[in-house]
Amino acid sequence: MGKFNLKATKNGGFKFDLVAGNGEVIATSQTYKSIDTAKVGIASVQKNCSAVVEDQTAENYAIQKCPKFEVYKDKAGEFRFRLKAANGQVIATGEGYKTKASCLNGVSSIGKNAPDAKIVEVEE
Repeated sequence: MGKFNLKATKNGGFKFDLVAGNGEVIATSQTYKSIDTAKVGIASVQKNCSAVVEDQTAENYAIQKCPKFEVYKDKAGEFRFRLKAANGQVIATGEGYKTKASCLNGVSSIGKNAPDAKIVEVEE
């Protein structure tokens, strides 16, 4: 079972990581101004974790409505994803993956781990 590790940042904000049961970080949030807004971000990830995937690496890909996962290649040539809420805001991002299949496994892992994940406040 996954968990959301919620922590204060050095600049006074708050961010969270979604961590799988095996301890691997699946996704990371932006920095929020308060712990309450970070918790709203967590709720948004939980609500949108089964969103459609827009594969921006495919030729002539179909643009999907938000909420959605965008799968893309970064400047280093690695596959990444970002989860966008219904309002188009990015609410979580993934690490770089060498293969698209691994990236899509990360997206799938969010769907498995986020819905019932507990929030754990941790020290940075």
